[in-house]
Order: sequence, then structure tokens, then C-alpha cells
Amino acid sequence: MTSVSAWSAHPLAGFFIVIGAAALFGMLGPLSRFAYEAGMEPLPFVAWRGLIGALATAAFVAWRIRRGGPRLVRFGELAPRTRVMLGIAAVTGFTLNLGMFIAFDLITVALALLGFYTYPAIVAVVAVALGREHLDRPKVVALGLAMAGMVAVVAAQLDPAAGIAFSGLGFGLALGAALSQAVFVTISKDGYRAVPTDQAMLVILVGTVALSTIAAVAGGGTSALLYPVSQPSILPLVLFTGLFAAAIPSLAFLTGIRWIGGMRAGILMLFEPVVGVALAAWLLAERIHPVQVLGGMAILAAAVILQRSSRADLAREAHGRPLDRPLDRAVPLEEEILTVRVPGGP
Repeated sequence: MTSVSAWSAHPLAGFFIVIGAAALFGMLGPLSRFAYEAGMEPLPFVAWRGLIGALATAAFVAWRIRRGGPRLVRFGELAPRTRVMLGIAAVTGFTLNLGMFIAFDLITVALALLGFYTYPAIVAVVAVALGREHLDRPKVVALGLAMAGMVAVVAAQLDPAAGIAFSGLGFGLALGAALSQAVFVTISKDGYRAVPTDQAMLVILVGTVALSTIAAVAGGGTSALLYPVSQPSILPLVLFTGLFAAAIPSLAFLTGIRWIGGMRAGILMLFEPVVGVALAAWLLAERIHPVQVLGGMAILAAAVILQRSSRADLAREAHGRPLDRPLDRAVPLEEEILTVRVPGGP
């Protein structure tokens, strides 16, 4: 048996995982557009996406336990601090979606995205203020390039001729969503490390489902929430979204945060709007502007700079001792990674 955990010592592993997560999350724009055109409303879409993602993650957790993976961690076994951090992660997963949903309704989508994608800068500032990471020159350059590239990619979608809707409340909610994401990224590296990645993400997704369902019922009743049941033709789209734009990228994102740190993960996630724009051009026949191409290249350049910045630092972060070890029951990162057979392995 050759353990995939050995890859966690390699800097490229964490980078590929986060970029892969960003690419899958980038599908949400076109997928949500297809869902809305088919008659779904945003909050029920969020709830169903989370439900399918939670069910897929639960199946993965059960499969890993049956194969001798980490046992199911009981909530009562966790230290109080771990419970609080995991609860905060679950709540911010919901407030992120709620904030962006309302922002999309009040202001132009591109403006909402410009507000939301400030979260990597917030993560960097908080990480430095807390003394968790050092903002050296390569990271400063990478952050600057990635933020500039994001602005170029997203701002090019603004069309003055079509009108630019702006609301202080809407933009404030987008910034609030960015703050929610920043809190999630900041606490997810070590805040609840005692909980294996897949089990932690299951709790977070279940929290999102529960709160989204309550909000959807309160806002529009059960008819909108049960729309996919009455219109089974939309179920394949919902299933695909829950699996490939919720379960898989969410697990990958949290794994990446734990491997390479919140600052690097946040910067690399700026690859998400690049994928979203490319997919919109392909699937929705939307035009790609030259400035967006340049923006995408700037984000890729930032990823290269980050990867080359400090391999030793990345390896040290990937194998760092968890800060939260209640009752010595913390699960080592190496036990969280799926063990597979590799041809030629012992």
C-alpha cells in the first residue's frame, strides 16, 4: 500500500487541489443560470445543491470508515473550542450564500463578484495580524497580481450600455459574504483539525442545507423548495451541481487550506472567476475580452510565484502540528488522506 498522504509533503499537491476546487466552483455561474432558466429560485437551488453535496459527502465518509479510515468523531468528544469553530464554519457557509444571493438581486452580478473576491486580501491581512503567516515579497507580488487579474476578469463583464445597478446594501452584502469566506478560510486550517476533513465538510454542508431550507420556506413557501420534485427533468442538473460543484470542490478546498494555509489557498481560489468566464463563453456564448485573458494570465502567474516561493515553508505548513488537540484525540492529517493502491507499490 502506498499512501496518498505522502503527496502532502509535496508543494504541488496542495496547489493542484485548490486550483481544481476553484475550477469546479467556477461552474456554479453557468449551472445556476441553467437552473434559474428551468424555473428554480436561488435559495432552493442553494438548499438542493447543499443537500446533494451532503449526501455524497456522507456516503464518502461511510465508505472510508468501512475501509478502515478515521472513525466517526462524536460531537461530545470534541473540545469546546473545536465545537465553536466548527459551528462558525457551518454558519459562515450559509451566510456566504445568503449574502451573495441577495446581492445578486440588488446589484449587477459583476459588482457583487468584485466585492466578494476581496476576501483573499482580507485573509492575508488577518493571517499576518494573527502572526500565522509572513507576508513576504513573493506573497505580496502574488496577491497583487491575482487581485489585479480578478478585477480585470470580472470588471470586463460590466456593460454600461446595459445599465449598472448599484445599491449600498447590495454591495455591503457582497462584502459581508467576503468576510464570511475570510472567516471560514482563517479558522479552517487549525480551528477544528480534530475533525477529519470529510466529516467536517459534512457538518458544514448539513448546516448550509438546514439554514437555506429555513430561509427558503420563510421567503417563498415549500412549493419553490420542492420544485425539483415536481419537475424531475431538472434533477440531473441538481445532482451534477451537488456532486461536482459542492461535495468534491468543498472537500478539496478544505483539504487545500489545511495543506498550504489560508493565504495561499485564498489567492489560488481567484482562479475561480477565470473558469466561470471561460465556461460562460463556451456554454452561454458570452464574449471573452482581451483584458480578461490578461487577467487570467496574471492569476496563473501568481500561482506560479506562490508555488516557487518556498517549498520548505509549504512542507512545514503541511506537516505542522495541529493547534487544537482536545484530549489527545486529534486526528493526524496523514490519517485523513485516502489510502489507495498504486501499481508497483508494496
